[in-house]
Amino acid sequence: MRKSALIVVDMINTYDHPDADLLVPSVRDALPHISRLLTRARAEGVPVIYANDNFGEWRSHHGEIIEKSLAGDHADLVEAVLPDAASLFVVKARHSIFYETPMSYLLSQLGASHIVLSGQVTEQCVLYSALDAHIRHLQVTIPEDAVASIHHDLADAALRMMERNMGATITKANDVTF
Repeated sequence: MRKSALIVVDMINTYDHPDADLLVPSVRDALPHISRLLTRARAEGVPVIYANDNFGEWRSHHGEIIEKSLAGDHADLVEAVLPDAASLFVVKARHSIFYETPMSYLLSQLGASHIVLSGQVTEQCVLYSALDAHIRHLQVTIPEDAVASIHHDLADAALRMMERNMGATITKANDVTF
C-alpha cells in the first residue's frame, strides 16, 4: 500500500516579481482546488508539506516567509492556503523542491512513495519537482486544476511532459486519490 504526501509548492508568496501580473489570475483559479485538497489531506491524515522559495533571503525561516507574504498586496492568496500546526515546511532556493533540500529524507521518514504536487508554477517549479520525484522513483500526481501557471501554453506542454515522460498521473483535484 502506498503512502502519500500532499506538497504545496511556492504558495506562500509576496507576488512581488516581474511576472506576477500573469500569474495571479491563474493562482486565483487554482486556489479553491488547492484549499479543498488541503482540507481533504488533513481530514484523511495525509502529511502536508509546504515547499517554498526563500526569495533569496538566506536568514529567513518559514515564519518570516509567511509574515512577509501576508504583508504583501496579495495576502488573500496566501491566507487561503496557510500551513496549520501539523504542516511541515521545507525552504528551497531553486526550482525543484528536492534541490539541496531535505525533501527526499523527509519523504523517506514519512514512508511516502507517492506525492501530490499542487501550487505554482506549473511550467517551472512543479515541472522540475516532478522530474526530480520521478528520478527518485516516487509516484507523482498533478491535479491540473490545483496548479497555477504564468504561460498557459507552456503549462499545458509541461503537464503533457509530466504525464508522458515521467509517468505522472494528471487528474482533477476532486479525483486525487491519496
